[in-house]
Amino acid sequence: MFGSSYDERADISRLPVEARQRRSAEIREFLRSRRARLTPYDVGMPAGSGRRAKGLRREEVAVLAGVGVSWYTWLEQGREIHVSAGVLDAVARVLRFDTAEREHLYLLAGLNPPQAEPSDQPVSAELQRLIDGWLPSPAYILDRHWNLVAVNRAAQLVFSYSDHDHNCLVSFFTNARFRSSLTHWEDAARVIVGQFRADAARYPDDLEFGRLAADMCAASPAFAEIWAEHPVGNATEGVKVVRTSETGELIFEYRSLSLPDRPGHRLMLHTPQLGTATGARLSELMASA
Repeated sequence: MFGSSYDERADISRLPVEARQRRSAEIREFLRSRRARLTPYDVGMPAGSGRRAKGLRREEVAVLAGVGVSWYTWLEQGREIHVSAGVLDAVARVLRFDTAEREHLYLLAGLNPPQAEPSDQPVSAELQRLIDGWLPSPAYILDRHWNLVAVNRAAQLVFSYSDHDHNCLVSFFTNARFRSSLTHWEDAARVIVGQFRADAARYPDDLEFGRLAADMCAASPAFAEIWAEHPVGNATEGVKVVRTSETGELIFEYRSLSLPDRPGHRLMLHTPQLGTATGARLSELMASA
């Protein structure tokens, strides 16, 4: 429905000569160091006699990965050869790479790393303390489907999030109190829809994005109208202006931060804009809550 969001292969040949040389040196030293930390015993192979080099030999890595010895040698030398995700995964498996090492190998070889599987683990106590420590300013965490997985007290009060608000996208278009309080709602709606479409394109095999879009088109004429225009964006920072009868105008600068240990999740932090009364009004709101 959404298609692929990027070309899998980076064009290494277009890099400056110096950059290509650095890449070749890095991949050479990286793979050599990972071979050196394993022994034939570790991978179930006989050690044989007359071994002088520490760790696995190139020939052994090639056999275990199911690739030609010459091809693996060229890979380790950083030559500009054709590589595929399947072969890189085989090499990563043989050399027992963790997630970060596998991603590093992909980047060195000129491929975009595959998307990590989404985390379905509950938010840790450390992350909850992080967003609670952001008080009195609003903070919350979204998963890749825009579900609210952790919200601090300030976000509940400022954005009118209640126990019935489970998804940021749904609440934005269906929470009447939030809509009435957000200044320039129409402009923000276009940004929100554009970012949701961009997120959906990053996960072309995830059918949940299509279901959410269909449900929102049915539930919100405003969403359906903007969705049909195919806006695309990726706002990681900006300004939100909220106005309520209790607080008056609150102006926040916000930033979205990815959480590498929770793939697909992002942390939304809001800070009172300097030169406004937002900080003082926010403190009063929290004190009276």
